[in-house]
Amino acid sequence: METLTTLSLVLNVVVLTPIVILMTTGTKGVEFAWGQFTQARGILLSIYFAILVMSVFLLTTRVAEMIFALLAVQVIYKVTTPFTVKTLKNPVVISNLGISILHIATLISIYSSGAVTLSA
Repeated sequence: METLTTLSLVLNVVVLTPIVILMTTGTKGVEFAWGQFTQARGILLSIYFAILVMSVFLLTTRVAEMIFALLAVQVIYKVTTPFTVKTLKNPVVISNLGISILHIATLISIYSSGAVTLSA
């Protein structure tokens, strides 16, 4: 569980750090992947920044329930992205699906270890 958890959180940091920087500067590559700047893209930047901050925080605190919740939300949005964007050809969609595979494995690992229970 620890290894996969670390991999998922580190992957979030490694992927999101340059994305947040590039989205802030607004390069052409960003426009290709996320379109021209709109308020909606600004909101997405805030969401990416929040995931980045929480990933760094959780690398140091290791609260299994919080890690599970963060990764579960990420998997939901990453797996639904092809449907909301209506394409599999966008590089963000492709990377989202790839990253979700690791996050799903991590979620299964956390749940299987008994660190998190899904009861009310």
